[in-house]
Amino acid sequence: MPRPKTENIYTSLCPPFTMSLSSKELVLPRPGQASGAKKQPVTGPPEPAFTNTFGTLLPPANYLQTTNGKAAYYDLPPSVFDAGSAIPERVLLIHGVQTPALGLLPLARALQAPFPKTHFVLFDHWGHGLSDTPIAPHEPSLFHGLIDALLDQLDWPTVHLIGYSFGGALSPAYVVSRSTRVQSFTLIAPAGLMQLSWLNAEEQGHVRGGGDETAARKWVHRWLEGGELVVPNDWEERVEKGQVVAPALRGWQLREHGGHSASVLGIIRDGGIFDNHDTFAKAALTGIPSLAVLGELDDIVSPEALKDVGITNVVVVPEAGHGVVRESVPEVAAVITGFWKQLK
Repeated sequence: MPRPKTENIYTSLCPPFTMSLSSKELVLPRPGQASGAKKQPVTGPPEPAFTNTFGTLLPPANYLQTTNGKAAYYDLPPSVFDAGSAIPERVLLIHGVQTPALGLLPLARALQAPFPKTHFVLFDHWGHGLSDTPIAPHEPSLFHGLIDALLDQLDWPTVHLIGYSFGGALSPAYVVSRSTRVQSFTLIAPAGLMQLSWLNAEEQGHVRGGGDETAARKWVHRWLEGGELVVPNDWEERVEKGQVVAPALRGWQLREHGGHSASVLGIIRDGGIFDNHDTFAKAALTGIPSLAVLGELDDIVSPEALKDVGITNVVVVPEAGHGVVRESVPEVAAVITGFWKQLK
């Protein structure tokens, strides 16, 4: 069947990245860099700006106020309440870089059916969706602090984690540092085991920083997309049908969220997505039950790489790529369901 027509996102949903770096473009501090007095975060977009574009698939946003800024989260409470506890009782889904919480909603909904007693929560990372962008290094501790604050606000002493892509890089480090708080963790197409040496010298320079920030931003979005970011011309009709159109979400953030592009670059530079093998190995040694789900065609992580760091419960979904969490929702949900049903 013919492929749907596409349009260049830089000429539709967001402005082109052709401007020179100016005082209006945010450059985040790096780890260990003196930042002076604490600055106010870049405020995330208002909820109506999101729902007017993408509808109300998500429940109304709740907000968490922290010392780093305001973050949005979305509550999917149990649909069945009766005697006896649920396994798992509480699940937090952690999305990847670029696509916000809405991108994981199809998986969360698919898991609600076999686990109606389970309480699911999604949230927008810093610089994504409706959450602010803190003027702070985007290192793992910044995001772990957000998870801590969210679990505290929910009054969740323990949790089962599902981390996708960048969320799959954050989760092992969270497991290592907060092992008493995590009951199990599922990694879907996790970042963290990529090697900086896979990039050429110019690309490594963008990651290390210190050069042309405009060029670095332009590069990182093209690198993450595998080329120019495009959306289907029929994205609005698909949204009206209740579909999650990830490229449209990413473009909307570039247009509507003043801190999004800086957050994306900050995560790639300092978020722990490269050469994080030791952390994965330490997470495996905790003995906390774990599962990894990968697409067969994923080019950033392989079963062998995970098994080399001790994550041995690995399932590969045929003919899926890095976007397996959206491309193969029923298959991923079935694998997680089987894993959870073995927990005690």
